[in-house]
Amino acid sequence: MLDDFSATRILIVTAHPDDVDFGAAGSVAAWTDHGIQVSYCIVTDGDAGGADTGIARADMPAIRRKEQTEAAAAVGVTDLHWLGFPDGCVVADLELRKAIARVIRIVKPDRVVCQSPDRLLTRIYASHPDHLAAGEATICAVYPDARNAWSYPELLEVEGLEPHTVPEVWLMAREQPDRFVDTTDVIDRKISALLCHASQMVGREDGIGPMIREWSQGTGRQAGLEAGRCAEGFQRIDTA
Repeated sequence: MLDDFSATRILIVTAHPDDVDFGAAGSVAAWTDHGIQVSYCIVTDGDAGGADTGIARADMPAIRRKEQTEAAAAVGVTDLHWLGFPDGCVVADLELRKAIARVIRIVKPDRVVCQSPDRLLTRIYASHPDHLAAGEATICAVYPDARNAWSYPELLEVEGLEPHTVPEVWLMAREQPDRFVDTTDVIDRKISALLCHASQMVGREDGIGPMIREWSQGTGRQAGLEAGRCAEGFQRIDTA
């Protein structure tokens, strides 16, 4: 089923800078073009990533935040929430669930998009342990944490953040997606967003465009689109 663009506010939660651009930047560009407000929540600063290019490891978090901010702007997003958890050490514990629930209560989305909590052995790169943990914590933050006034009561009593119920979650990187966004007209912006992550693309710059087009056209075929058209796919979870 193709997205009908009926959402008004979408929050995307990912483990690392660039995860959202690989998984959903084309959809994000299409959503913002339709007037949908999209916000990002990035769990880590990606400080354990990047090629060995002589960049001091202590400098990597700031570099990756800058790259992700530029990538977000390329697809129409200016609202980014950084949680600052250590890269490579993400666990779906109460601290992370609370941090994501806080952002949900701030943004008040009617759709949350996140990484899958399930390991897919046929797509091992999508199943980085940080991705799995971020996906699990996000789903727990959607239900029950963000909607329950007695989950982390300080969010309401101290910070004044009212509970919020998210009606649906869309999971990225699923083998059998059931929701699709036609990204044909915005595929160049997705590629541009990915190329903003220069610290991650050393030696890969020329291959990213062809790879993304091939992936996207494959998903387009899954969606039943005409040959050559591009799409991104998701699995919808009803959480109302």
